Amino acid sequence: MTAAEPLVATPAYWDEACKHLAKKDRVMKRLIPQFGDACLQSRGDPFTTLARSIVGQQISVKAAQTVWDRFAKLPRKMNPSSVLKLKVDDMREAGLSARKIEYLVDLSLHFDSQAIQANDWATMDDDAIIAQLVAIRGIGRWTAEMFLIFHLMRPNVLPLDDVGLINGISANYFSGDPVSRSDAREVAAAWTPFCSVATWYIWRSLEPVPVAY
Repeated sequence: MTAAEPLVATPAYWDEACKHLAKKDRVMKRLIPQFGDACLQSRGDPFTTLARSIVGQQISVKAAQTVWDRFAKLPRKMNPSSVLKLKVDDMREAGLSARKIEYLVDLSLHFDSQAIQANDWATMDDDAIIAQLVAIRGIGRWTAEMFLIFHLMRPNVLPLDDVGLINGISANYFSGDPVSRSDAREVAAAWTPFCSVATWYIWRSLEPVPVAY
């Protein structure tokens, strides 16, 4: 973590969520103790988090980090107005495709024009925030849901478009058999109001090392 990044935050509801899930769900009762004190963590500001998610689309984690490191050196400061001043050629040389450059410009415009007001999110429900985010080019529902879980640390997000969640439900609840979205919803009924926490443990069951978002 660089000196410029804020301290990592962890959700206040985590312990309560783990107790609830262990009581309501036999799989969670088995999974949760396997990962000790590890839990969801949030770092960075909203603009940087969303910019990183755009840079990382459809490429490996390693490649995404390499491109991000190059891109992050370009603006004087990683904020919307500084990104809008960058030259397209410099962004291309950092490894960004023409489409991703368009997406980063659109993201910057949304923040710079205050079409996105992050300060309002505390009083908005999940669906309202998702609607605001998907209006930005390059951000779909899955990215918006990952942002709700990893950045805003909303407790009850169920990302049904996430392949890892569906595969994890299949492995942990259906002995590896194919799982439909309605199957996943039925399993997740016991997780409410802590679907984000249960999803995080399902991901851990497939990949023990937590993803930093």
